[in-house]
Formats: sequence, C-alpha cells, structure tokens
Amino acid sequence: IALDCIGAGCNLIVEKPLALSIAGADAIISAAKEKGIKVCVCHQNRFNKSIQKVRDAYEKHRFGKMFYGVANIRWCRDWEYYSSAKWRGTWEHDGGALMNQSIHNIDLLRWMLGGEVDEVFAYTDNLNHNYIQAEDMGIALVKFKNGTYGIIEGTTNIYPKNLEETLCLFGKNGTVKVGGLSLNEIEEWNFSDALDDSYEIKQTYKENHLNIYGYGHTRLYSNVIDAIRYGYEPYITAEEGKLSLELVLAVYKSAAEGKSVKLPLQKCSTIDFLGRFENER
Repeated sequence: IALDCIGAGCNLIVEKPLALSIAGADAIISAAKEKGIKVCVCHQNRFNKSIQKVRDAYEKHRFGKMFYGVANIRWCRDWEYYSSAKWRGTWEHDGGALMNQSIHNIDLLRWMLGGEVDEVFAYTDNLNHNYIQAEDMGIALVKFKNGTYGIIEGTTNIYPKNLEETLCLFGKNGTVKVGGLSLNEIEEWNFSDALDDSYEIKQTYKENHLNIYGYGHTRLYSNVIDAIRYGYEPYITAEEGKLSLELVLAVYKSAAEGKSVKLPLQKCSTIDFLGRFENER
C-alpha cells in the first residue's frame, strides 16, 4: 500500500511498524527518495510532553554517561481483541506483542540510548494465546555500539487489563522513569545538576487522557503537515522507523535461533518465523 501511494505521488504517514521485513522497509525508503516523497512512521509517543522533556535532558547531556535503559510494556489483549480482525497475531500481517504493542516503547528505548544497536539476545514465547501464531511475551537484552545496554520486557498477558508502560533511563548523573498507561507521566526525575525541581517537573509534564493513545497523534500530524508545507523532513522519518523494526526483528531472530544476533540485519521478515510456536502447543 505504501509503495502504491508513493507511486501516486502521495506523502505518507505509515502506522507502525514501517513494514514487516527489512526488504519492505528498504523498498519504501528507496521509492520515497526517488519520488521526493516524505514518509513519517507513526511512533506518536515521541511527541508526549513527558518524552519530549526527557529527550531534552538527553540532548543536553544531563544524564552524563548513560548506563542502561529499561522498556516495560505490561498490557492485556484477549480473545475478543485478536478475533476482531483476522490479521492480528499472524506472522504475515502483524507479528505479536513486541511488533504490535511494544514497538512504541522499543522505539523510545533505542532513540534515548544512542540508536545504533550492536547485538541482541532474546527469548519469546506464546504462553496464553494459542489461537494466534506469534508471541505474547518477549524479553530481550540489547547491547548498543556506544556501550550502553537496554532491557526489553513486552507482553499482552497481564490480567485483567493493561497495567503500565514504563521507560527507565539510568545514567551516571541522572535517573528518569516515565510511566502511566502510555508514557504520559514522569514518575522519577533526579539529576545531579539540580537545575529543576522534581515535583514541579512531574506536575508540569503529566498528561491525563482517557486511553492508551494519548495526544501524540495530533502533534505528529501537525509536524508532517508542516514538513510538507515548509520542505523539511518529518520528526520521525522512514529511516528511523526501519531502525525500530530492525530491533524487533533481531529479537525474533535471536529467540528463534537460540543465540545472540549482530546488527545490522541484511535480511529478515516476520514470515521467517511461521510455525515458530506450533510444536509447543
């Protein structure tokens, strides 16, 4: 669909993930460059007030040496959710808890820890949803090329409803925890430079909303409109979207092969994992 739109000369917002394969992502990026088309990947949580404040601290080097970060996605998805659309939970059209639900926070973890991943080791499993093909739980260790480490925990097995989505960052000079249902509030804010008051930061950058989607979509759409109008690149480009996709695919590959996986991936697709959990049911 993205390639058809690019061929027709349309600028794009692609709902995450950008594609389900490295080849698919590369095809979109290449076609967009050839046509002069702008492509934005919808990782709307980057526009959360809380996340923007953390990013500001990161860009100003307030954390000092970054040690590691943790992305937790503890959500609930039941039979009613998966049965409402045939594509959900399939390898051909979706993937599982990591590719669908967790990729937003995985994107933020990668973005905040320096971007370039060196190596991944992971486990995935289907523990509670034997009616879908893909995983409902994934745990991964990520080593970044800058020496920072990441921990990913994503699941759709939480009873009886979504519990939380949290992003924690730990540096030599700073500790931050962003939480809430959709990373909409700062829960911990401590920096050695003491430039701001922790309580005030928590109050100022908290957004109260009624669902997991938050207010980021409106801000993302506005950014893309301005990018088209004024001729600059969207805040979240197709290249950025590919990096988050690649990290999830590396998790899948590591879990399937039972060994660590080096990045970048030359090729990988969700359909490579067809039948992954069938023998365990």
